[in-house]
Amino acid sequence: MLERMFEKTLWSSRFIVILAVVFGLIGAISLFIVASFDIYDTAKYVIMTYINHEHPDHFHENIVSGIIGAVDLYLIGVVMLLFSFGLYELFISEIDPAKESDHDETQLLAIHSLDQLKDKISKVIVMVLVVGFFQKVGHTQYNGALDMLYLALSITAVAVGLFFLGKVGKSH
Repeated sequence: MLERMFEKTLWSSRFIVILAVVFGLIGAISLFIVASFDIYDTAKYVIMTYINHEHPDHFHENIVSGIIGAVDLYLIGVVMLLFSFGLYELFISEIDPAKESDHDETQLLAIHSLDQLKDKISKVIVMVLVVGFFQKVGHTQYNGALDMLYLALSITAVAVGLFFLGKVGKSH
């Protein structure tokens, strides 16, 4: 009887994951809101600059950097969504409305194992790093051929890495 009660308590303790799910969703929503305001601020800056007939130094770099920064936040929000959906499906229950839907996008959010969750999150994290890399590249000063060679090599390394990342988990 004691063993049965302990096992029931142990099994019920999985519901503590609800905290991670709820706060993961709150984090995702927060990131989506902040990124949207960043895009809004960037658009407002562009409009006001053109209305005032100004063209500040590094205008284009600042616009691109602002938008790329927002995309970065959106991607991190997606990581939080995947994390929340995955934990819920793995520890609590399958999401019934997703099962009832006939859309292909439900496969994007379907998570059946910790390895699958890790794989999906790691791919999005790599994309966040790639976006961050290109944001930094936009603000870098190039002072010669060697700097340009380093830029070309780093872009090639990113492309090769993304190529192999796309191959992970696919069978022929």
